Amino acid sequence: MFQKIKQNQFLFEELVKRDFKKKYKRTVLGMAWSILSPLLMLLVMRLVFTQFFGQGMEHYTTYLFCGNLVFSYFNESTSQGMTSLMGNAGIFTKVNVPKYLFLFSKNVQTLINFGLTLCVFFLFCVLDGITFTWKFILLLYPIGCLVLFNIGVGLILSALFMFFRDIQYLWVVFTQLLMYMSAIFYTIERYSYTAQCLFLLNPVYLFIRYFRKIVIEATIPSVWFHLLMLADVAIALGLGCWMYKKYNTRFLYYV
Repeated sequence: MFQKIKQNQFLFEELVKRDFKKKYKRTVLGMAWSILSPLLMLLVMRLVFTQFFGQGMEHYTTYLFCGNLVFSYFNESTSQGMTSLMGNAGIFTKVNVPKYLFLFSKNVQTLINFGLTLCVFFLFCVLDGITFTWKFILLLYPIGCLVLFNIGVGLILSALFMFFRDIQYLWVVFTQLLMYMSAIFYTIERYSYTAQCLFLLNPVYLFIRYFRKIVIEATIPSVWFHLLMLADVAIALGLGCWMYKKYNTRFLYYV
C-alpha cells in the first residue's frame, strides 16, 4: 500500500491540494472557517446546554469542546470519505490508480482542519485554567487511533455508497443519533453502571472520553480502555480493507 502511494505521490499531493482549495473556494474568510466553524458551534452549544447540564460543573466549556472537537472531525472525515470514490470516478475510470488514494486525500484534508482546531482547543484550555502536564503527550494515541478509525469507516462507507446511494441519507440520520449518544454536552454519571458500560460500545465516545480524562481529569485511561479503542480501529480498518479488496473490480460497473 505505502509503495503504491509513493508511486502515485504526485497524484496524491494534487488530490489533497484540490480538496483543500475546493472546500474554501469562493469564501471570504477561506481557511479561517476551519477555526470559526467549531468555535461558533461551541458557542451555540454552550449557550444552549450550560443552563441544563453545565451548572456547577468545572471546566464545562473545555468539556464541551472536547466532545465537539472529536465528533466534528469524525463526522467531517467520514462524510467526505463516503463520496470520495464517486466524486473521483472520472479519474479512476480512465487511469489505473489505487482507489483508496481518493479516500486518503480526503482524510489528509480533514486532518489538517482538525489540527488547526486542535491548536485553538489548547488555547481554550489555557483560558479555562487547565493545567498542562506531560500526560498531554498521550493524546497522540487517541488522535492516531481516530485517524485510522476514520479511514476504516470511510473505506466501508465509500464502498457501500458505490452500490447504495441511499447510504448518504442514512448516514446523516445515524450521525445525528450518534452525536446524542456520545455524551458531548452531558455526563453519564447520572446513569446506572450498566448504562455507562453501554456507552463504551460507542467508539466515538471512547475517543472523547480519552481526551477528557487527559485534559480535564489529568488521569491516564486504563490498559483495557486502550485495548478497546484499538479493537474498534482494527475492526473498522479490517472490514474496510476487506470490502475494497473484494469489490475493487466491481466499482467500475456502478459509476
